[in-house]
Amino acid sequence: MGQEVAGVANAMSAFIDSNIFLYLIDPEMTNKRPVAAELMRGLYMAGQAVISTQVLQEFYTVATKQFGLPRKEVADTAQLYGQTRVVQMTPAIVFAAMRRHADGQFSFWDALIVEAALSAGCKTLYSEDMQHGLVLDGMTIENPFLGL
Repeated sequence: MGQEVAGVANAMSAFIDSNIFLYLIDPEMTNKRPVAAELMRGLYMAGQAVISTQVLQEFYTVATKQFGLPRKEVADTAQLYGQTRVVQMTPAIVFAAMRRHADGQFSFWDALIVEAALSAGCKTLYSEDMQHGLVLDGMTIENPFLGL
């Protein structure tokens, strides 16, 4: 699906945080499921979705440990989600996240998400866990669940 050629970012690429994937399966978040599904469907179909290895790991861990879903089923679903541009966590991304975390604005895990999205050239980062409307190096954080 939306793989980039030679690492060139799609000008409209958008990073999807793990919470959006989890709302598709969270039994308690049925009000957020349609929003998450519509957002993901649009980004994946347009070839604009970007995630990271961290997102895949968080999805798998929460889905299997917290929600108790079967490991094989979750792994198969994660593999489908991975059919887009996936940012590999590199030492450079980790060190940049450490610097951003040291500034005090983000948890370390959120800083990793931010740095992965920036390294992919994303213009938007969709997450419920960060400040809506915040612009970082030309990338805007958007909470698609505002108003729910």
